[in-house]
Amino acid sequence: MYRLLIVEDEPAMLRGLRDNLEAEGYDVDSAMDGKSGLEKVLGNTYDLIILDVMLPQLSGFDVLKKVREKGIGTPTIMLTARGEEIDRVVGLELGADDYITKPFSLRELLARVKAVLRRAEGHTVGSSKMVVENVEVDFSTYTAVRDGEAMTLTPKEYDVLKFLWDHRNSVVSRDQLLTNVWGYNDSLSTRTVDNFIARLRQKIEKDPSVPRHILTVHGTGYKFVV
Repeated sequence: MYRLLIVEDEPAMLRGLRDNLEAEGYDVDSAMDGKSGLEKVLGNTYDLIILDVMLPQLSGFDVLKKVREKGIGTPTIMLTARGEEIDRVVGLELGADDYITKPFSLRELLARVKAVLRRAEGHTVGSSKMVVENVEVDFSTYTAVRDGEAMTLTPKEYDVLKFLWDHRNSVVSRDQLLTNVWGYNDSLSTRTVDNFIARLRQKIEKDPSVPRHILTVHGTGYKFVV
């Protein structure tokens, strides 16, 4: 049975989400502010977090940032009443796996919960380790080393890198990355992919300004060359 945590400060929304997710067979825990939500994440193990952005004490963004800084890669769906693209980008770049804008239908939420859990289960499919020059990455344990020293990557950076590595020496489009890593087709800007690629080059390439491995294929996408 999957164990879920909902962090939501609106009592009616929290009760509705909890009742319906439990009816679907999930084991559901909850918190009503960011501080309590963070404490629960740090003290327990969950398969998925449903995290509101606008929370008392700590915002959802702050909670997610602290969770990822602790190396906890639990899949997370962000909830917000705001629909601005910048909010979606901020949440996703902090390491969220999906993003739903209120108001939303219960059917949509349940579908996204199932999709995120399914992607999380399939994360280890393919090659589990990458070794390129002075960089070693273990995708099964979310650990990375450069020149013998530990290197920090966010869970989503691991996911992007793994997709590129699994398709190394082949061109992958930005849309492929959005669909397979974030689960989006066209609702998220491809600029998000470009931002992640830029950050990965800073961490993987010896000279990010002249990359040797993560190459841009103009008009199409990217290729990881080994």
